[in-house]
Amino acid sequence: MHFINTVIFDMDGLLIDSEPFWRLAEIKVFATVGLQLTNEDCRKTIGYRFDEVVDYWYKRHPWEGKSKLHIMHEVIEEVEQAILNLAEPMRGAVACIHFCKDQGLKTAIASSSSTKLIKASAKRLGVENEIDQIVSAELFLYGKPHPQVFIETAHLLGVHRDDCIVLEDSLNGILAAKSAKMQCIAIPDLENKNNSKYIIADEICDSLIEAIPLIENRIRK
Repeated sequence: MHFINTVIFDMDGLLIDSEPFWRLAEIKVFATVGLQLTNEDCRKTIGYRFDEVVDYWYKRHPWEGKSKLHIMHEVIEEVEQAILNLAEPMRGAVACIHFCKDQGLKTAIASSSSTKLIKASAKRLGVENEIDQIVSAELFLYGKPHPQVFIETAHLLGVHRDDCIVLEDSLNGILAAKSAKMQCIAIPDLENKNNSKYIIADEICDSLIEAIPLIENRIRK
């Protein structure tokens, strides 16, 4: 087992319970252009960068009246307000971040969400000063499952990819982490708890509380 000095967190559905707000916002805003999405429809694009979500639905159901950029801004504004005022931390999220900092590890949030939403989430969790780097896949050509966001995060932190472990809840995120040649702990949601595809992760657990000893085992004593 390779020892680590850096922990990279996904955000939506891992640190903060924002997925329900994404679904509500998508259903509300896409309805304004005649696209009637269901919760199940929204789950199809979990882990996608949001411009890719908009492209996904536009290709299947082209609309008129609002640009794709307009739709993006409306959804992100809805989600930002929900995160700042309503979203709850996922079990063990704050404790896990505190543990990593207490151990002297570098920390980052690398998400498919926009920088604006990552900052809103860090503020809601009260961990703005404990995260060394926030990195949005919106800055790059490719989103997850492409590994670029994780590779660039390591570069920004000044660490080698071998020294990083990624914590992820989505299959796209796990694929991105493993493609980046990083260790990965998967924390699937209830719907994916028995998903055999998650076996590609190095470890699978039920919450970030359970991830803490798995991280500790990888710190050089």
